[in-house]
Amino acid sequence: MFLHFAAAVMAFAVVTTAPVEAVPALVPAADREVVFTVDGTATYGTLHIPAHRAGQRLRAAMLLPGSGPTDRDGNQPPALTPNTLAQLADEFGGDRVATLRFDKYGTGRTGLGAYHDHPEELDYPAYVRQARAAYALLRDQPETDPHAMLVVGHSEGAMTALLLGGTVRPRPAGLALLQPQAIRLLDLVALQLKAQIAEATRQGQLTPEQQTAIEAAVDAAVTAVREHRPVDTTDLPPSIAQLFEAFQGVSGRFVNSDDAVYPPDTAAALRPGTRVLLTCGTRDPQVPCATTDALTAALRRAHVGGPGRVTLPGVDHLLHDTDHPDAFAPAVLDALDRFVER
Repeated sequence: MFLHFAAAVMAFAVVTTAPVEAVPALVPAADREVVFTVDGTATYGTLHIPAHRAGQRLRAAMLLPGSGPTDRDGNQPPALTPNTLAQLADEFGGDRVATLRFDKYGTGRTGLGAYHDHPEELDYPAYVRQARAAYALLRDQPETDPHAMLVVGHSEGAMTALLLGGTVRPRPAGLALLQPQAIRLLDLVALQLKAQIAEATRQGQLTPEQQTAIEAAVDAAVTAVREHRPVDTTDLPPSIAQLFEAFQGVSGRFVNSDDAVYPPDTAAALRPGTRVLLTCGTRDPQVPCATTDALTAALRRAHVGGPGRVTLPGVDHLLHDTDHPDAFAPAVLDALDRFVER
């Protein structure tokens, strides 16, 4: 009897003296200013790390801006400040996804960098190399799970995301292509210009004959730019003539190298099963939904995962609708939530 009692006491002692496993400390959310160098240019960005347990590895998304001088927050100050990428960082942070956004060439603290004295040499592949270096920086952060990387691009940035998706290592687990540049650049420009010309005709500012002549001149101008010939501006309105003259000036190398990319061709390099979201807004004149048809078909042939193409009713190019002119439309938030689901 005594022996049984003693054994019970010893067993109780073993249980009660076992060490209690410590709970990792909670690290609060924080923004970190980062800098990385590519092609001799110091590139500046913001790394957002959401609240997490010490030692925890997080999903992480690189955010890529649209065309033109669009900075890390998705702005072209002072005139255009929708904060597209800053809002994306907030949304992903709420889902405990770390984000990196940066000032690409010609914007913010980065500026033109190594191209300051010869901007005419800046081409689209330089922007892709810059984004690839940013991806590596994000991948190597101590809080990042390198096998749960995402690339999120808006407009032209979506085309860059596609290119990275088939070339970086490790391959991203997901791509979000928001209102993407999904056809060749000059074809998209011609489409946008013709829509504006048709609207001017509808409002009585042009005759049908003038519309036909201008549209033919636009097509001829696109061909001239691609063949590196001077553009005949005779039948072009002054604003359109200036646009094509700029395409053959300092921006010529960038325009031609960007126009050389046909986004549907890049989809074949994606890893099968890669999670892909492609959005198009019904109120987006810059990227009409029809321009994403070929890319959507190419993604299907590449056997990528969902959600796939999501049409956003009433949403414009900046991801707003009439009820939410300064914030993401509810349909956008819903699409993003579907994308970040595990």
